Amino acid sequence: MKHLYKISVILSSVSFFSLLFLGNVYLALGQNGSPRQIHIKRATGKMHVDGLVEEKDWEMAEVAKDFNQYFPFDSSLSIAKTEVRFTYDEHFIYFSAICYHNIKGKFITNSLRRDYRSPAADGVSLVLDPFQDQTNAFFFGTNPYGVQREGLIANGGTLQTDLSLSWDNKWYSEAKITENGWTVEMAIPFKTLRFKEGATTWRVNFYRIDSKYNERSVWSHVPRNFQLYSLAYTGELVWDAPLKKPSANVAVIPFVTGGVSKNHLAGTPQNTVSGVGGDAKIGVTPSLNLDLTINPDFSQVEVDRQVTNLDRFEIFFPERRQFFLENADLFSDFGNARIRPFFSRRIGIAIDKNTGQNLQNPIWFGARLSGRLDKNWRVGLMNMQAAKDAGIGLPSYNYTVAAIQRKVFSRSNIGGIFVNKENFAIAHADSTGFSQFNRLMGLDYNLASANNTWTGKFFYHQTLTSKEQANNEQFAHGASLVYSKPHIRVEWNHQMVGKSFDAQVGYVPRRDFKQINPIFVYFFFPKSKLINRINIYSEFSSIWNGENLNTDRGLWLGLAFRLQNTAELAFWWASNYTYLFFPFDPTNTGGKKLAQGTAYTYNSFNFDYTSDQRKNFFLTSTGYMGEYFNGNRFNLTGTLNYRLQPYVIFSLDYTYNRLRFPEPYSSTDLYLLGPKFDVTFSKNLFLTAYFQYNSQINNININTRFQWRFKPVSDLFIVYTDNYFADVFRVKNRGVVLKLTYWLNI
Repeated sequence: MKHLYKISVILSSVSFFSLLFLGNVYLALGQNGSPRQIHIKRATGKMHVDGLVEEKDWEMAEVAKDFNQYFPFDSSLSIAKTEVRFTYDEHFIYFSAICYHNIKGKFITNSLRRDYRSPAADGVSLVLDPFQDQTNAFFFGTNPYGVQREGLIANGGTLQTDLSLSWDNKWYSEAKITENGWTVEMAIPFKTLRFKEGATTWRVNFYRIDSKYNERSVWSHVPRNFQLYSLAYTGELVWDAPLKKPSANVAVIPFVTGGVSKNHLAGTPQNTVSGVGGDAKIGVTPSLNLDLTINPDFSQVEVDRQVTNLDRFEIFFPERRQFFLENADLFSDFGNARIRPFFSRRIGIAIDKNTGQNLQNPIWFGARLSGRLDKNWRVGLMNMQAAKDAGIGLPSYNYTVAAIQRKVFSRSNIGGIFVNKENFAIAHADSTGFSQFNRLMGLDYNLASANNTWTGKFFYHQTLTSKEQANNEQFAHGASLVYSKPHIRVEWNHQMVGKSFDAQVGYVPRRDFKQINPIFVYFFFPKSKLINRINIYSEFSSIWNGENLNTDRGLWLGLAFRLQNTAELAFWWASNYTYLFFPFDPTNTGGKKLAQGTAYTYNSFNFDYTSDQRKNFFLTSTGYMGEYFNGNRFNLTGTLNYRLQPYVIFSLDYTYNRLRFPEPYSSTDLYLLGPKFDVTFSKNLFLTAYFQYNSQINNININTRFQWRFKPVSDLFIVYTDNYFADVFRVKNRGVVLKLTYWLNI
């Protein structure tokens, strides 16, 4: 099997030189023709953000119209007519949209909650790329009911996950429903944005989702094989004068918190908690921001959705804490989805083994400097000091992360990262197994052609730890290359992780392996009133360990349909091979384990379905039927949703696993049910009640969160949490927390 290792090394080298070659050839190619432009002039009068678009400066502003259809087709102008205008003054950039409509009836929204996300919900969204790098951008959106959403776009907006709506900041908007459709006005403070002083041009795009025409349209044309917010296809916003440096940009966000909790399992007395802390955001330059935090508290962050874990490796949960979100890609997007050298949830979060949930590990203080030095250079520097957690024996660690990124060619970049986790109180690995320090250095090259046809990544990371290592295999390497056209997508991936690669502040659930993973997809676009797109796809994956033993292999062949009503349906057949290099219970419930050194080949039939999300009742569902290790598995997972528009949405997450194995191995039925009530009394008053029953860990969790946004980005939270044994409904722990935050501009 040694030849497999040699092949992997050769493919690694070929991929590296291919990336560099394609960088020189394809990155020099721009979009077809010149980008669309819209000019922005300074307002002569006072602007009132009331959603009416009646000011004189709107009449004088240049109009962007003739939107291009993106869905259901991308080869014609949109049916729904939209007009967009811009203006600005000393403090704000103003955006307005008139969304014409001749079809009567209600517009669709999930609720009145901020940061809505749905491919079928009505709304207008604005994408701003002030540095014109077509890699990172700000995102703002509003729907006909005036509900806001804002976010950050990273990696050129290539994937759906490149848009994060967790970022929160201060801006203003109003919307009005009219006889002919609806209108919206936005006022975005220059302090909220990061831009270069003296700039005369920004990259920009805006799109509209219209549920009645079942249409998505965009101003600067985006091919339908890319995301609507792809930054490769933005137009230009041309300013009438060079931009001036904004006034001092300093915001202080203090908080006070108090509450009570009791651990019934430990039998300890009721604990009263209180705290004072806060964050500060300081604009060092218009494009470089310093974030400071003292005694941060994240009790208001929504609880993680539990999952039934049948995997042999750790489950990934996304970051939702505000302090870590701005410029998060600069720190967290090194490596790939399964080899992350830095994962911010390693800081300030610990696992409660009784409930399976993540808990806060207090952070004493932290600072983060991030942003741009100029159009080509981005930098990030973070330092956090976490507290000692005696309950799990965790010492106090200091975390330092430094990242730098240099733009090359049209939209590509080269980045470097250094991560250091250190306990200054110990001189070596102590008896509990905690190391004195853990360090990582890494280099990434990210490829993105001008028109997004070619994308890819090449990276190499190396770790160093105070613990003694049996060998020198402290490296991780990976490469990917993607070719995407409207009718075809071809993808090559490979990765290697050494046996002693120890990224303690990263997310690397598996070590000691080499993997290849090619993917091929072909798209058909039939002329049909029912079907919008058909995909035929195939994927292969094979994994070897350090001794070149083939431990995992998979083949997937599938057929997927996207319907004209936004519903999607996919079927696929899978054949998997797994070699167990450690004993494993496939139910993860503590039953008899399959022996180390045994191997299994198992086949299955799978499906995935998403219904029309324009309906008040809509659902997602995924199924698995077939062999599983030495037994059989039937799985059904998904979410049922019903909305009483626009105030209430009820959802039910469900997972059922029927696992059957021959004696003496355990057979079981695993259930996970998560009903959730999301009530939005207004755009500023919310109540969420979330229940989770997980039979696999014998736990019932109740999380209720009340939020009153009494001023922009200023909130009162009341959060109640309960955990019970599911079989006897006996309480494990419970607590209630009140938190008040206030955003103060200085």
